Amino acid sequence: MKYFVSTGEISGDLHLSYLVNAMNKIDNNASFFGVAGKHSKKAGVTVIQDIDELAVMGFWEALKKYKFLKNKIYEYIEFIKKEEIKKVILVDYGGFNLKFMELLQKHVEDIEIYYYIPPKVWVWGEKRVEKLRHVDHIVVIFPWEVDFYKKHGIDVVYYGNPFLDIYKRIDQRGEKILLLPGSRKKEVQNLLPVMLEVVEKSANENFILKLAKMEHLKWVDLDISRYKNLEIVDNSSLGDVVKRSKYAIAASGTVILELALLGLPGVVIYKIDRLSGLIGKYILKLKYVSLPNLALDREVYRELLQGDCNRDKILEAIQNIEDNREYFEEQIGEIIEKLGGNNIIEKYAKFFLEGK
Repeated sequence: MKYFVSTGEISGDLHLSYLVNAMNKIDNNASFFGVAGKHSKKAGVTVIQDIDELAVMGFWEALKKYKFLKNKIYEYIEFIKKEEIKKVILVDYGGFNLKFMELLQKHVEDIEIYYYIPPKVWVWGEKRVEKLRHVDHIVVIFPWEVDFYKKHGIDVVYYGNPFLDIYKRIDQRGEKILLLPGSRKKEVQNLLPVMLEVVEKSANENFILKLAKMEHLKWVDLDISRYKNLEIVDNSSLGDVVKRSKYAIAASGTVILELALLGLPGVVIYKIDRLSGLIGKYILKLKYVSLPNLALDREVYRELLQGDCNRDKILEAIQNIEDNREYFEEQIGEIIEKLGGNNIIEKYAKFFLEGK
């Protein structure tokens, strides 16, 4: 069976790679083509479009790339027709994949569409639920999504969060502070300078800066070499740097959930352009943006967004963790329990292969 897959960011690419690996173990006749990154390519996906070319951040950047992305959709549709592919798996990346889904259904007959990790419509506004109502299968990874969709009369598939199969709590701890500025250009440009202000102010602390790629340093006009208490890595796994750290300062995103599952406390930071910030302020419906906080409906990971994303508030949040380590360890244990399960990825793989 041939599958066309579509994702658009590193987190989605990771989830897709876990799924493809599991599906291949069950059915070695399955083949995968589509829009993905290095993780899915390693898992066996034939990549016809690398996600690095698609990454956008914020409303303004998405608007500027709209025509380019729409043209890409028509290229993928022609590929699907040519290869006679009957099943499509969309993974996250709602801004692109929702439009892709709409045009697929319009231009391709007899196509079955799975949306794995659908857009967070419970964040961005419930009107987008109507677009998802027409997809064949919605597959979610958070427990509160089941009730949300049920409220709208939509059945979804849920077995647990796949990261619980991948990330296990690490008890080993170091004494460094881990810095995770994200992988997209705008994230690094907006967040790394603030992180370095913290490094400069904290001469008695040692830091690890984990980058997706070392060349991302070119995105900021700063002399990194002058920070003597800063170590920079790009090849180490998240688990390896967590073992050497006591807490983290990280860009808002999937990595916050990964940190929670690994057992590391931290601070969430995020800053985007003013236009995106103003629009987001009026669209966002939730008290929290990070998944661990949403899981418990309380702020375990301090969220410092936009104007609050500054050196002094970050230092204050770090000191709070330092003063209350036992409390934060207990809270993280609750998060892991809330999202618990076993053989989760295998269960999702069987559903995609067998429809049950």
